[in-house]
Amino acid sequence: MTHRLPRGALLAAAVLALATACGSKSSPPATTAAAPAHWTITGLGTLGPTYTTSIASAINEHGEVVGGSGTANGTQHAFLWRDGKMTDLGTLGGRDSGAAAINESGQVIGGSLTARPARSHGFIWQDGKMTDLGTLGGRSSRPRAINDRGQVVGESATASGEIHPFLWQDGKMTDLGTLGGSLGYALAINAKGQVVGQSKTASGRIHGFLWQNGKMTDLGTLGPAHTDSSAVAINDRGQVVGTSFTAVVTQTGQQGHAFLWQNGKMSDLGTLGPAYPAGDAVAINASGEVVGSSLATSGKRHPVVWRNGKIADLGSLGGSFGTAVAINDRGQVIGVSIPASGASVHAFVWQGGKLTDLGTLGGAESDPSAINEHDQIVGLGTTAAGKGRAVMWTLRPIRSNG
Repeated sequence: MTHRLPRGALLAAAVLALATACGSKSSPPATTAAAPAHWTITGLGTLGPTYTTSIASAINEHGEVVGGSGTANGTQHAFLWRDGKMTDLGTLGGRDSGAAAINESGQVIGGSLTARPARSHGFIWQDGKMTDLGTLGGRSSRPRAINDRGQVVGESATASGEIHPFLWQDGKMTDLGTLGGSLGYALAINAKGQVVGQSKTASGRIHGFLWQNGKMTDLGTLGPAHTDSSAVAINDRGQVVGTSFTAVVTQTGQQGHAFLWQNGKMSDLGTLGPAYPAGDAVAINASGEVVGSSLATSGKRHPVVWRNGKIADLGSLGGSFGTAVAINDRGQVIGVSIPASGASVHAFVWQGGKLTDLGTLGGAESDPSAINEHDQIVGLGTTAAGKGRAVMWTLRPIRSNG
């Protein structure tokens, strides 16, 4: 399993906010019927008083949760939550820290400020000890993902002031290079150590890349109309997903199409409506199912899943916006959507052909970060007082009174 920086994850001192070509539509894939159950939300608390905030960034298969929380003295610290208890992971000597991901061995990555002069450095935490990942010679580094072998990827400043993707393992940080430009980011790594991300080329464009066996490959774009691309996720089969962008820029940013790259070829995954040809891919599971979003013919952005060469609209909670965030190997999809009666997003889960509003802690908003294979979802929920809290949603059986 790849553990990568999720949507809404915290780093350093701030909250930082897919198997053959397809274009046809289908009904959303069905899953096996289960006994009646409902999702419950639980606040995971904070490292400080009730007025502080917290957010959960990631969860592993053991139900261990990491993220960031305010403390009693006004700082923000990385936390590990397990067995109902939130533990402060500390810092690298500076004021603030935040955890981004955790693997199955309980190794945690994130970012922290160092002691004076305060710099933002990546860290790995395990067995009660936080270790500075260092840099590629520059002032800062940022980890993005960790696999179960303890290999960490991200980006770091170099001595010359450029930003390069790195691979850290066994105490050593390796510069993965770029596609010819001065900028690059490693965004995900699979169990085999294959790395994907994006890099500036010698011509000044941004292209997705695959790094393996010491070599970086330019994944290109979907054609002459597409100027840039970004690879954001890879499964253990080596299938890569991301977005290929056109030169068209609208109020919502640069427009693009979701792509799947495999066996040396990039394929267009298609969109929901030809009148609004825009979409993106954000995650892929072990089976090659891909999730993201697409503009529908109505002009609204909807969460979608691509499966067996077909795109399926997962619907919405009634509002004008929605997108998927992640998919697990069981085909459960999480994301955000605006309800018909509100202006803020709510977390949702899609399973068995049904989109379910996961609700909040009484406030206006909720936002999921990650899902495991055991019916556990983590993220952020707001309280009636407007405070953000790290939360876990759990699928529980409905008990009969009979």
